[in-house]
Amino acid sequence: MAATTHTVTNQVPPLVGYDVFAADRVLAEAVGRHLEPGLLDEARRELGELGRAAGSAQAQAWGGQANEYPPKLRTHDRYGHRLDEVEFHPAWHRLLGHAVSAGLTDAWGRPGGHVRRAAGFLVWTQAEAGHGCPLSMTHAAVPALRTDPVLAAEWEPLLTSHVYEEGLRPAREKPGVIFGMGMTEKQGGTDVRANTTRAEPLSVDGEYLLTGHKWFCSAPMSDGFLVLAQAPGGLSCFLVPRVLADGARNVFAIQRLKDKLGNRSNASAEVEFDGTWARRVGEEGRGVRTIIEMVAATRLDCVLGSAALMRQAVAQAVHHSAYRSAFGGLLIEKPLMRNVLADLAVESEAATTLGLRLAAAYDADTEQERAFLRIAVPVAKYWVTKRCSAVVGEALECLGGNGYVEESGMPRLLREAPLNSIWEGSGNVQALDVLRAIGREPRALDAFLQEVGEARGADHRLDAAVRDLLTDLADLGSAETRARRLAERMALVLQGSLLLRWAPAGVADAFCASRLGGDWGSAFGTLPHGLDLASVVERARPVAD
Repeated sequence: MAATTHTVTNQVPPLVGYDVFAADRVLAEAVGRHLEPGLLDEARRELGELGRAAGSAQAQAWGGQANEYPPKLRTHDRYGHRLDEVEFHPAWHRLLGHAVSAGLTDAWGRPGGHVRRAAGFLVWTQAEAGHGCPLSMTHAAVPALRTDPVLAAEWEPLLTSHVYEEGLRPAREKPGVIFGMGMTEKQGGTDVRANTTRAEPLSVDGEYLLTGHKWFCSAPMSDGFLVLAQAPGGLSCFLVPRVLADGARNVFAIQRLKDKLGNRSNASAEVEFDGTWARRVGEEGRGVRTIIEMVAATRLDCVLGSAALMRQAVAQAVHHSAYRSAFGGLLIEKPLMRNVLADLAVESEAATTLGLRLAAAYDADTEQERAFLRIAVPVAKYWVTKRCSAVVGEALECLGGNGYVEESGMPRLLREAPLNSIWEGSGNVQALDVLRAIGREPRALDAFLQEVGEARGADHRLDAAVRDLLTDLADLGSAETRARRLAERMALVLQGSLLLRWAPAGVADAFCASRLGGDWGSAFGTLPHGLDLASVVERARPVAD
């Protein structure tokens, strides 16, 4: 019956079988810009292989399966013994294993390592975002562990390994490990100094027993965790292994898994410690200072993860519009749709360009770049992660009703979009951290303004926005009330400066005319008349091989 009454026409082919890296002109250009010539050929080869894998039907199927069959908690075995294990669909392990083998936990000390890893993270997590959480924490644990050379020598080679092995065994028996983190507790949330988990020292220096809970513990099947607890000397950082050196399971009672809005492939758990063995990392009472480098690195991954979600959403919207016809022509040719797509593309390009610039600062590792990162990371984390939900929601609308059904993949992107604005400190936390950096570390603000000043004179709208920002910075009397607005302005002038230096003229013009020039509405698709929107949209179009 369907064969004679229902002929399917005007349907868009799936965006599959393409190189996610090569099809992203913005990302490919950023890699070429920030890597030394001697590293480029190898990096492009690696990222091309990863990009083709990410765009394959196989990886897309893994992403769907990992979310359709979320992790399950097994608290006890059939005899009543505690297991405290989480079962994942095989697709999860394949995604995570492919990411580890591609070096997405290996950046520290590797030439161009942060740019290469950032680009790879942005490419691969477009296939599935949830497994980015353990990748991020494993990568970010390295600088915290380096505060203790003995611990770093033991764990860093495993954290940066390109071999993934699932299952719980002593770390020394595994070719590579995955790390998680446990900071927040029920009563405190972001206020970690309100933590009540106790750390009682043992006779061996640096060893403790922990008693307490963690309200959010991501990736509970990791091999080790960095956690905060109250030691006699104050809040301190500790390494908690899941399995002890003798093969016995550490006390790590998983009470339940969170039922989350998105990020459903990734297990987030509530855990209890009751005489749990731990090793102190850094000095007693310096836990926040010890773990802060890990937090900064994971905040950058929030920026990159949001940029990846934006890029995938925009790619799907442009791809759909390039094939779908309505009212006598292709959607991509309709002036209003072109305005929407161009506006989305500009936002996506600004996010990617900023994320890779921050990664390059990590690679440079100079005093100037470290000062720049101190303020640019919370600025970027605040703004880019907030823009993500708006971009993904508008991109979904470009597909109409087809975008609202699960088969399109767009609902999964939309559910994932708010995560990065909450993880590692919500908007208020980031905005207040910006104020803290301005007040306590004048060198950070100087470095930030010098970076923005690299485009001085290139566009009168940027110059005017910078003058307005300097006026705001001159009067910080009511700064806390205005902290979000200040962080937003700082993000916009930074993105504007980067795009004026490195993006095509059409993209930079569209950004400055809308985000800095004031001629922009409250929704996407309100770019002012006279811009070269066709070139902006074409630049964002993913072209399958």
